[in-house]
Amino acid sequence: MASVTGFGGIFLRANDPKALYAWYERHLGLAKTEGAFAFPPPTQHPQVIFALFKPENAYFPPDQKAMLNLQVDDLDGLLDRLIADGVTVDPKRESYDFGKFGWLTDPEGNRVEVWQPLASE
Repeated sequence: MASVTGFGGIFLRANDPKALYAWYERHLGLAKTEGAFAFPPPTQHPQVIFALFKPENAYFPPDQKAMLNLQVDDLDGLLDRLIADGVTVDPKRESYDFGKFGWLTDPEGNRVEVWQPLASE
């Protein structure tokens, strides 16, 4: 039977995609390639694409909202650095048996979730 085999991408609308790409590069260390961010192996298997779309782009419904979930290796270290850089970070941080979560807001008001999975034993 045909089935879904993985996650293919993340798509956001942006009023200024160029400026937002630069913000994600500067603050979160994502590397832009050919109009999208790519997480190269071994960081992500299979590779996941992060692309930004203008508000009028019809790739998905114009009123549909999205939230990124980015995997990180040091949630507290990343969020503390972002706070020091003046990024809006939600003070709430949550821990579960599958990892730790935190949230930040990018310059266009997109809420971004960051997740530090538990280390495999």
